[in-house]
Amino acid sequence: MVSAAWQAIRRIPVQYPLSFGVVISTVKTSASDLLVQKVVERRENIDWKRNGAFALFGCFYLGGFQYFLYVPVFGRIFPNAAKFAAKPLREKLKDIRGCMNVGSQVFLDQCVHHPLMYFPAFYLVKDFVATNGNPDISRVLSDYKKTMKEDLIALWKVWVPSTLLNFAFMPMWARIPWVAGTSALWTCILSAMRGASVSDIPSIDAIHVTGASFKIIEEGIEEIFPCPVELDKDLSHFCISASGPDKTGWVALVADEVAKNGGNVTHSKMVRLGSEFIILMHVAVAPETKGDLMIALRKSKELAPLNIRCTSLNRRETKKTASVKGGYRIHCHGEDKPGMLASIAKKVANNKLSIENITTEIRVGKHGRRDFVVNIDCVLTDDLGVERREDILNDLLFLKSDLSLDYMDIRLLQL
Repeated sequence: MVSAAWQAIRRIPVQYPLSFGVVISTVKTSASDLLVQKVVERRENIDWKRNGAFALFGCFYLGGFQYFLYVPVFGRIFPNAAKFAAKPLREKLKDIRGCMNVGSQVFLDQCVHHPLMYFPAFYLVKDFVATNGNPDISRVLSDYKKTMKEDLIALWKVWVPSTLLNFAFMPMWARIPWVAGTSALWTCILSAMRGASVSDIPSIDAIHVTGASFKIIEEGIEEIFPCPVELDKDLSHFCISASGPDKTGWVALVADEVAKNGGNVTHSKMVRLGSEFIILMHVAVAPETKGDLMIALRKSKELAPLNIRCTSLNRRETKKTASVKGGYRIHCHGEDKPGMLASIAKKVANNKLSIENITTEIRVGKHGRRDFVVNIDCVLTDDLGVERREDILNDLLFLKSDLSLDYMDIRLLQL
């Protein structure tokens, strides 16, 4: 009886591949979001509205549309795909045409389907959740263009190997369950690695491989906020600050003058503000040529309108500076209003966090709304316990409600 029941269960995905794939994808996406909310974000209360939106995404796109693409569409374009998947490995290796068809399927999936269909749909659902059902399609697509390269590189690191195995070995009915299984495994790995960290991510970045979620894992092994003045100890360092009438080619002229005199630009920020063009640039150079480079910049007739100022930079004295124990990387944005930066900076300072880098900018959405965007890297010099780190996190998170922010992401980085 048990054997007969098991055989009947095994026939379900073969007889009803679409229904099975839809159910698996829906349950997986919902369960993954619950895991992220409880383990990664450490929420006390589940956001069921968000979970429902992700479950629908899993149902209609991951289960329904992807089944339509991977089975009927790919099945017609590559009519021998099912036969190739059923062959033993030795015969697969002899079937050159079949191997090429597998490569073609991987290319269409990873280089056409995901860039042009999956990621736009993914980010629209993400924005739908973040804006309580009022997504800005123009802004979403504009933001996706900025992260496309990073997202695709992260995607390919995980999904190209998985997709090769899927299209080469899985029967047609198992293609969607394989995708769901890979996605679920990714979420479990991410949750395990982030379980001791903290983040407020109102999205499904953790459920699917994007540039953001892949970086979450990579950041654990990178040096925290490296400063070129400390990294290049054998070089001299100085800062270029300049402002002058906006003109095409200013950056090329300054960078070329630096390069001709043996300098190397690392950190820099250049922006047009009204009719003025502003430059802030760090330069590393050999000690023996530093003076010549600074004189060349100041005496250049072409660069005279920029009113260039060069300021020497010295490394911090390690004996007088406490060693870094960890840091927070903060990203947030919301509708622009006066005093936002002051409120955020005060909160950071009150928690005795030292700012290493901070950038702000204004972005204008499709409907003309001005969003204020802040990115902060700050460090801890005290060896705090888990409870104190949690207290700092919770205090920083109050900014989201206090300033009515749309989005706030905080990542705890530890040495």
